[in-house]
Amino acid sequence: MKKIHIKLVVPLVLVALCLVYSCKKNLLTQNPLGNLKPENVANAAGVNGMLIGTYSLLDGVGGIGGGSNASGSNWMFGSIAAGDAYKGSQPSDGGQDALPVGNFTANTSNPYITSRYTLLFDGVARANDVLRTVPLAKDLAAADAKVIVAEAKFLRGFYYLELRKMYGQVPYVDETSTTYNVANTTDIYPKIEADFTAAIADLPAAQPQAGRANNWAAKAYLAKTYMFEHKFPDALTLLRDLIANGQTARGQKYALNPIFQQNFSPEGAQKNSAESVFAAQNSVNDGGLGQNGNAGDDLNFPYGGPGGCCGWFNPSQSLGNSFKTDASGLPLFDTFDVVGKDVSNGQTPWTGTLDPRLDITVGRPGIPFLDWGNPPAAWIRDPTDGVFNPRKNVYSQAEKGSNSDVTPGVWNNVQLVSNNINLMRFADILLMAAEAEIEAPAGITANAEADVNLVRTRAANKDGWVYKGAPYSPGTSSYARNTLGATPADNYLVSNYPAGSFTDKTYARKAIRFERKLELGMEGMRFFDLQRWDGASTGLPNGSFTSDGSMAKEINAFFAYDVRINSQLQGAHFTPGLNEYYLIPQSQIDLSKSLSGGKAILVQNKGY
Repeated sequence: MKKIHIKLVVPLVLVALCLVYSCKKNLLTQNPLGNLKPENVANAAGVNGMLIGTYSLLDGVGGIGGGSNASGSNWMFGSIAAGDAYKGSQPSDGGQDALPVGNFTANTSNPYITSRYTLLFDGVARANDVLRTVPLAKDLAAADAKVIVAEAKFLRGFYYLELRKMYGQVPYVDETSTTYNVANTTDIYPKIEADFTAAIADLPAAQPQAGRANNWAAKAYLAKTYMFEHKFPDALTLLRDLIANGQTARGQKYALNPIFQQNFSPEGAQKNSAESVFAAQNSVNDGGLGQNGNAGDDLNFPYGGPGGCCGWFNPSQSLGNSFKTDASGLPLFDTFDVVGKDVSNGQTPWTGTLDPRLDITVGRPGIPFLDWGNPPAAWIRDPTDGVFNPRKNVYSQAEKGSNSDVTPGVWNNVQLVSNNINLMRFADILLMAAEAEIEAPAGITANAEADVNLVRTRAANKDGWVYKGAPYSPGTSSYARNTLGATPADNYLVSNYPAGSFTDKTYARKAIRFERKLELGMEGMRFFDLQRWDGASTGLPNGSFTSDGSMAKEINAFFAYDVRINSQLQGAHFTPGLNEYYLIPQSQIDLSKSLSGGKAILVQNKGY
């Protein structure tokens, strides 16, 4: 979508959209149409511009609360808070605000938690404005209006699903509401289901731009909603259809890219590839003055390396250790963290075999980092950050200036990149399908095994491994492994699960969950996976639920192991029955109280 300049909205409606969106100081104080002037936007151009503005918040930048605090990649809330990574940088940099999010010591005024909340509700408000305005646009063809309404409902469903999984119970406001000051005592999952179901009915299979949602993306998000609700048979029906017949907005049948790295490069056909189910679109050097690059992740580059700043989001030692494999090439589910046998760290580091996805996910000492060479120690800004650098979001040296922005006067101009944010890719669908097969009463374990093995087969493709002595090509996202003298960068070994492995459902469940950790590491998903496996997502209103303790066990084990490496984890603790959801911002509760004559409409999650 940013190819059509999402942030720089069409000139005809720019002024009107500024009135609609930029002037909203707080969503709860807005009337249904805010400051929108129908005479300015109630036409085809205006409605399309408003819809683009709704898409534009997918990256977490712009609008109310947008920026690094609210990035669409969920790097803070989904990865750091689940043990994928440390905050990084220096202890004093974000120590008062960012560090408490990952350590579960945040108070009710934490700006990161508040920013994501308000950004997502801004997305909801924009979708509602589109839905209210479409009937007023007399020059809008009926067929076009139908699709625009479906896209707006898809986006509203997306933003509400993000809100529901982050904050538990949140207020639901649609285009018919007369106020945004609404109670949060009713579960909104049925409303989210309804939005995605309506979008499925009216969205086309193909769209004119790759970044727009099609009906297959709507099916994928309805399936993900069902997974959070533990409606596994319903999810499985959709997921099997997606695997057999699903296609991207450009009409490509869903498929895994042959090379893992291709999911994280913006070069050519790798952008919006067959694996991309839905993505936040980013572009640079497009006349947008850097506004269309992925600014939400601009802190997350090696310090003094690609991007020049800022050394945040360093992968954790525990994540690195997770890529160890046994002599048969399978994961070490329960024994990956062993003091004295850390991957790339310590006096006697691990010398056994490794899953090659490690070196696409993590930048390690002595391992080629794209075409930048081996990462120097100086790329780690502070000793408390361990020895790893983030890698999935970083561009190659050959792409500098073409896939990174060089806009003069922008402090982080070389950190604004055209890498899309993978909001959902086909590997996620395969692994959700495997999980649904295991959890659904009529599921077929052989199908689950096959789904997981498709993902592992891609990992075993030697063309996608990192090699020493081989040049890296951004155009293919691969190292020239047949180059004379090229050797695998480490002792890689990854294998498929043998036939019949998943007949033991306890073992299968463990394998599938661990596969998601390996495949989707550093992609902002781990916290929410742990949450739905714990049972938090099936809870009662206001965040009250019966936890099985699995999420707390996982995260606290990470704290206990990694605190010896990263002292910033001192005092970190995940409390079961409390931290499965983030808190409702106190500013919103206080405002609801003032708008309601002294009694708060919004209710805080249990325990805060």
